[in-house]
Amino acid sequence: MRPDRDGGAREGIGHGVGVNIFERYLTLWVALCMAGGIALGVILPGPFQMLGRATIAQINIPIAVLVWLMIVPMLMRIDPAALRQVGRHWRGIAVTLGINWLVKPFSMALLAWVFVGWLFRPWLPAGQIESYTAGLILLAAAPCTAMVFVWSNLVDGDAEFTLSQVALNDAIMLVAFAPIVGLLLGISAIAVPWDTLALSVVLFILVPLVIAQAWRGRLIAKGGDALERARARLGPVSIAALLATLVLLFALQGPQIIAQPLVIVLLAVPILIQVYFNAGLALLFNRGCGESFAVAAPSALIGASNFFELAVATAIALFGFESGAALATVVGVLVEVPVMLSVVAIARGMRPNWPQRG
Repeated sequence: MRPDRDGGAREGIGHGVGVNIFERYLTLWVALCMAGGIALGVILPGPFQMLGRATIAQINIPIAVLVWLMIVPMLMRIDPAALRQVGRHWRGIAVTLGINWLVKPFSMALLAWVFVGWLFRPWLPAGQIESYTAGLILLAAAPCTAMVFVWSNLVDGDAEFTLSQVALNDAIMLVAFAPIVGLLLGISAIAVPWDTLALSVVLFILVPLVIAQAWRGRLIAKGGDALERARARLGPVSIAALLATLVLLFALQGPQIIAQPLVIVLLAVPILIQVYFNAGLALLFNRGCGESFAVAAPSALIGASNFFELAVATAIALFGFESGAALATVVGVLVEVPVMLSVVAIARGMRPNWPQRG
């Protein structure tokens, strides 16, 4: 480890992480999956419908497997020991927690009610309004876990802060995700299958986290760079699982998308607004409480980005492959990289005028 400019220490987990070709062009890959999935769904509807019906307790088995392949390599980045560093950056931690758990889910619900439920209602399929709202709520209810390390590196963020914040968010997600989703769906008059929601938390947060941490511990015990080598090998598997999930989604969503292409654009509007709103709010609060730029910038990025893998999996578990909720979460994947890179650029532009801590 080497000291950073703010006195912290950068670990390999955050330092030197760049945006690889898959991450940089994720929007392009999603667009290709959209086109390919829709075409395959038209050409081979039977096999995809069979995969869509392969469920146990309302959990789709192919998606559960793919989500584990997506999430486990990402969760191997998390170091539980980083929780000991929470007090060191308590101002930034407090701001990010406030944005993630007290602002973002509720502001997204409000935006969904305003845009999907009111302004855009005439241009959206009448039977999917509630489902689109549910998908947007699911997207905002889980803070980003994996891509945060990339965003933090791009703004020269404090690695210790990023590690401790992500570890803390993952711990909170285990107990807060289901109640917040249930509350907001209930307020939106959307039926909440609590057993499926609880099972989703266990399958898509708890189990992958336990597997990732057990695997991480064994690799660290081997010494050397065993952990880094394993993560490098698993990276393409994670991306491939994400893209395979999208192909499945769009193969089943194809008819609705072809009939309503405007839906994708309209659903992106509240997502874009909430990203910039939450990032700006986090930067404002961090500046107001005197936090350093190396903490404020990743705080804003963590506050703005979403754990879209969890959102997609939970939307499918709760509402099904062909639901508007699943489509809304996929739109979040579609806009994630370009919008977050724009937030990175905005944050970096603020750096020269950021007050230095005394």
